[in-house]
Amino acid sequence: MGLKQKSTDLRKRMRDALKGGGDKAIEKQKAIGKLTARERIITLLDPKSFHEYDLFVEHAAKDFDMNKKYLPGDGVVTGTGLLSGNPVCIYAQDFTVAGGSLGWMHAKKITKIMDHALKLKVPIIGINDSGGARIQEGVNSLAGYGEIFFRNTISSGVIPQISVILGPCAGGAVYSPALTDFVFVVDKISKMFITGPEVIKTVLGEEISMEALGGARVHCETTGNAHFFADSEIECFDQIKSLASFIPWNNSAKAKPFPKKSPKTRHYKIDTIMPSDPKQPYDVRDVIKSISDDSNFLEVMELFAQNIVIGFARMDGNTVGFVANQPMVLAGVLDVDSSDKAARFIRYCDAFNIPLVTLVDLPGYLPGIDQEHAGVIRHGAKLLYAYSEATVPKITLIMRKAYGGGYIAMCSSHLRADFVFAWPMAEIAVMGPEGAANIIFRKEIMSAEDPEKLRKQKVQEYKDKFANPYVAAAYGYVDAVIEPSETRKMITHALEISGQKSVNLPAKKHGVPPF
Repeated sequence: MGLKQKSTDLRKRMRDALKGGGDKAIEKQKAIGKLTARERIITLLDPKSFHEYDLFVEHAAKDFDMNKKYLPGDGVVTGTGLLSGNPVCIYAQDFTVAGGSLGWMHAKKITKIMDHALKLKVPIIGINDSGGARIQEGVNSLAGYGEIFFRNTISSGVIPQISVILGPCAGGAVYSPALTDFVFVVDKISKMFITGPEVIKTVLGEEISMEALGGARVHCETTGNAHFFADSEIECFDQIKSLASFIPWNNSAKAKPFPKKSPKTRHYKIDTIMPSDPKQPYDVRDVIKSISDDSNFLEVMELFAQNIVIGFARMDGNTVGFVANQPMVLAGVLDVDSSDKAARFIRYCDAFNIPLVTLVDLPGYLPGIDQEHAGVIRHGAKLLYAYSEATVPKITLIMRKAYGGGYIAMCSSHLRADFVFAWPMAEIAVMGPEGAANIIFRKEIMSAEDPEKLRKQKVQEYKDKFANPYVAAAYGYVDAVIEPSETRKMITHALEISGQKSVNLPAKKHGVPPF
């Protein structure tokens, strides 16, 4: 066979492989609003930058007549490309080929591109759309999942790992996304669960739809398993591109700087955000936008544990991670879910050299039987651990309330914040004035001729003595009491001078956080 014939044969083989599951399967995929695996990769990456590898890999299964079946690419597309001009490794499961089921060679393709990503120190993006383990391959399918999970774990904190759920992701398959840094889901398309509705009905007699059990909104609002929610695949890809602009490509680099931009003060004026009534709520995201470059803030896990806000912004052109209590939801208290949410984000920022800015306004930890029995002690400790362990620059601003354990947990100087600032209206105390007065002066109030009048006097006495930032400033726990209008200037300066900080922690294999 001459070169011309060999070239013709190559092109035919490529055409056959690129057809995936065939026209009917592709039509069915598109009928429910889903792109094909290759279309997803090409749409997400920079134009004409995708290079596919292992196109001709085939499964090696023989049982259950598998030896008679041809599965193009074994149901997964892998390769490299550019995202906003920077190299990435990527794979996308092809649901048109055997439902995207994972067999041994399918897993080998994924682990091979994951190994490339770790070796080349570039992000790995996984697009999940699979019916789960390929039953016909038995334990080899399980082995494939195990190899993927192991690589997810050793790559954690070294390269960014992004999971995109664009179809079903069931059984053992869900643990790979759970081990990655960010999970993106799309409404009515993404499905994640350990056991599906049919199994639940058989075992427990409970009936539930796939959407109600593990749809996109469930994982963004209820479980916290997903970080970004989109209405379409195209919107999802735009979210990924936005995230990629904020994060570094590996743990030995810093995020790419952008030109400095002033906040859009026409829309976000920091002096007018805070209500005059200290009991009135406000949207802490407006504070973030009032001090961020171009008022651009990418919120992470927006729909989950909304009493705390986390996300990325820039200050003077450089990426920072924001952690902020949200007074609009539960007065910004810390609880089981918000502690988990914030702690994980703090550890991500610390692993990838992203400075942390913490905005504090909370009455403490959420009291109640449900929270105690849900393990608020253990979950709340995660936040203490994450802040204490973090060695990136840590800047804290106390805006209004900072009571009790919440004051300590929100990156106080005692957890080694580099700089702590407070607004003049800040209240830093063991608890709120009303509660404190009721405890300290209980006997006096109860025995008074006019208990209510005396109670009000004692509340005011406590406010005058402790409900301000100056007692903490007198002990050096607050570095500066500042006007709100000085906030951006003070934080950007603090970030600049702490940019080269060096912390030497005790030598150890690793700590034992309260998982």
